[in-house]
Amino acid sequence: MKRLYLLCLAGLLAASCEILDDDVDKHGSDHAAVPLSEVAQVLANLPLGADQMGEVFGAVSSSIENGYDEEYMMYDLFGTPGAGVGDDRITKSKAPSLSGVPLRDMIADYVRTQAATKSGSGIEDPSGWLERLAESDVQIYWPFSDSWDGEELPVITFDPEDDSEVNTGYRITKDSEGFRRIEEVLVDEEVAKETPVWVVNRNTDAGYTTLEMLRREDPDWGEGGSIIVTPGTGPKACSEVKSGSTVRSLILKDFTMNRNYDSWFAGASEFFVKVGAFEDFTATTEAELRLFTPTITDFLVVVKRSQKGVPVPFNAMVFSEWTDLVESFAFMIIEDDGGTIKEWNCTALVRVESKSYGVELKIPFHSYDDIVWRGTLGHRWFEAYSDTIGHFGDVDLTFEVVEKKL
Repeated sequence: MKRLYLLCLAGLLAASCEILDDDVDKHGSDHAAVPLSEVAQVLANLPLGADQMGEVFGAVSSSIENGYDEEYMMYDLFGTPGAGVGDDRITKSKAPSLSGVPLRDMIADYVRTQAATKSGSGIEDPSGWLERLAESDVQIYWPFSDSWDGEELPVITFDPEDDSEVNTGYRITKDSEGFRRIEEVLVDEEVAKETPVWVVNRNTDAGYTTLEMLRREDPDWGEGGSIIVTPGTGPKACSEVKSGSTVRSLILKDFTMNRNYDSWFAGASEFFVKVGAFEDFTATTEAELRLFTPTITDFLVVVKRSQKGVPVPFNAMVFSEWTDLVESFAFMIIEDDGGTIKEWNCTALVRVESKSYGVELKIPFHSYDDIVWRGTLGHRWFEAYSDTIGHFGDVDLTFEVVEKKL
């Protein structure tokens, strides 16, 4: 029998100064419209079976394949049952066919029945409640879903949204006579590793385009995980690239997260890798330098909690034409937490006519973001440590300079 227990945590957070939290958008909107605890209680009271478990597992698995977290949004649950985050961008079609009663119908029937039979103790406006839920950012998060045995029913809990690591959950069981029972238990991350747990929380990454989605939407990315090295597109590059010549490119090969940044109830960590530099830089005179405009590129990588300490293949091209004319570029890694827009003022260096020129850049990030690492990275460093693990704060990165003959 699996043991559900309370994990005691103390002294993990210490406040060193007062922070004025006056972000209206963060505390307003529809966040209070549908309490997470209510949704968890509704789900726990449903007669869940193999069909509904399969629906959630299929949607969560699809979200993972699209580069997102192990999540099933209520927006999809009600609109296109069985669809994972990102599916509508790929297929532009209806969700996959499901067997049995969709979870949305079970939720609707339960809420309406409660309102009709338990006046004053159920949800007073079932239609309005269901509509708000379907349009909200609420979702089912299923951590460690890949270890599900295909049969066991879940413990259902919710994100307390206060950075706690333990919360009340509802364990669904059946006795020897087949009668269904709900048992209140305490749930922490260790429990979620041992038994299926559905966490009702809020989605934070569906609006972003993951690297995997970029690969599918843009043929130049190739299939997920592959690297395609192409000629540059700078003012001179296209005219000077000849058949048989060699193109050297800089690739961010893999990404290793060494710690989780948020409470486990909130799900995976969403990292943005931001690069500020001249792309395909070929200027040899000061006049040509004016033809180039620095670019800021960022990639989203979602790292599941189960991937902590595990190298995740990234295979993103940082520069399509890696040249020693680019002496250094600005590099920043943040873990996304929202807030108001801020900017990091930084500098990239290029060399023209044996002189180095600094180019000012402004890289945006949010006020609540965790800055994992930021600074400038030089050309010589990459040449010396190609295909070698580098340590950048709490993440490890492997860059590689690759060559391709055209």
